[in-house]
This record gives sequence, C-alpha cells and structure tokens, in this order.
Amino acid sequence: MSIFTPTNQIRLTNVAVVRMKKGGKRFEIACYKNKVVNWRAGAEKELDEVLQTHSVFVNVSKGQVAKKDDLTKSFGTDDLTAICKEILAKGELQVSDKERHSQLETMFRDIATIVAEKCVNPETKRPYTVNLIEGAMKDIHYSVKPNKSSKQQALEVIRQLKESMEIQRAHMRLRFVLPAKEAKRLKEKLKPLLQVVESEDFDEQLEMVCLVDPGCFREIDELIRCETRGRGSLEVLSLKDVEEGDEKF
Repeated sequence: MSIFTPTNQIRLTNVAVVRMKKGGKRFEIACYKNKVVNWRAGAEKELDEVLQTHSVFVNVSKGQVAKKDDLTKSFGTDDLTAICKEILAKGELQVSDKERHSQLETMFRDIATIVAEKCVNPETKRPYTVNLIEGAMKDIHYSVKPNKSSKQQALEVIRQLKESMEIQRAHMRLRFVLPAKEAKRLKEKLKPLLQVVESEDFDEQLEMVCLVDPGCFREIDELIRCETRGRGSLEVLSLKDVEEGDEKF
C-alpha cells in the first residue's frame, strides 16, 4: 500500500528547529541537535553536519516547505544554502524550557571549569575550585550567553571577577636563550611582557627563566623568532605556575 505525500512536505525526526521572521513571513530550517551551538561557536565548519536538509520550511514539524517566490521576496535570492546560512546565523533556536535550562546549567559549569583551570589567587598562587568559581559567578549575577563559546565567556568572567575577588590568569614559566649579539636589545623589548624574571645567566648567550601572562606568549614567541632570525629559542617549562592545594575563602 502506498501513502500519498504532497510534494511540498518533508518529514523529519530528531530535529532542532531554527526559526526566523523576515518580510512578514516565518521561515524555519531543520538542524541536528547540538550542532547549531557548535556552528555558532565556530567548532563546526561543515554545513552538512548541521543541516538535516538544505530545504527551507514555513513549518518544519508539519513538513511544509517554503515557496520559492516567498524566499526570493524575503531574502532577495532563491539560493537555499545562502538562505539556510542566514537563518542559522540570525534565527532563534527553538528548544523546550527544560532543555534550555539544562543547556545553560551545563554551559555555566563549563565556564566555571575553564576559569578554575586557568586562574589562581595571585597572593597564594593556589588555584580556585570549580564550586568556588561557580559561587562567585552567581554572586556577580553572571548570565550565560548561549551564542558565545564557553572559552570566550570564561575570559569575560575573569575580567568581571577581578572587580570582586583576588584572581588572575596563572602565569606560564618560560626559558629562552638569546644570541649574545641581540641579547641586550631584545631583552629591553621583552621586559614589558615579563611578569617575573626568576633567573638570568649570561655567558656566550643570554639564558633567562621568566613568568609571563599566557596572553603574551604569542607576542614573545614571534619577537624572539623574528629578532634572532631563528637563532634564539623559547621553551615552555610549565603552563601554570601554581602551588599545591586548592584556594579556600
């Protein structure tokens, strides 16, 4: 027995809907669950991994596909891939309240975990626990932004927490070796980027062990490579300069 299905209807299952209103009409696209957030955060680059189909709908749940004329009037094109990308970027992801709450809770925890991994109390050099960071985030009434990645938001949280508690990015410990000819000039250029010089030894070349802010690492690396034309060296001794044990209030 065959079942007649109208040609403008497509049935999909296990779908996440992104909805957008444009030109007075509603348009929807059908995506795979969890992939929309990954796409918006830049973690997913393949459009086919995000979209269940390149069709544009007026109602995904009923399988009603949008008319070509309506698409052209509203978007100025009938290129389905281009339209899908616009809806994916600007549309609203439809999720249940329970699902949204769960996603926000998970992201809140992820952000706190990243902050705890990257930061220390600058006085004691001890890391903070994830629970303590979560509590501090609640104290400043931090609101999770679903369209931003956890890593981006963690950097924002660190900036905000600095106003209410002793916290900073844990320093990296680096060793670099500079040829004698460039050592003095290059040391002066590096000085503003160094937090603490732990040791300095000058013989036929200058060898230094320093603590630096992780945000300065790329600039230091480029400076040494360019100024010494590859004759200097940079080694990461530790990614985080921390003391044993967690920090407690």
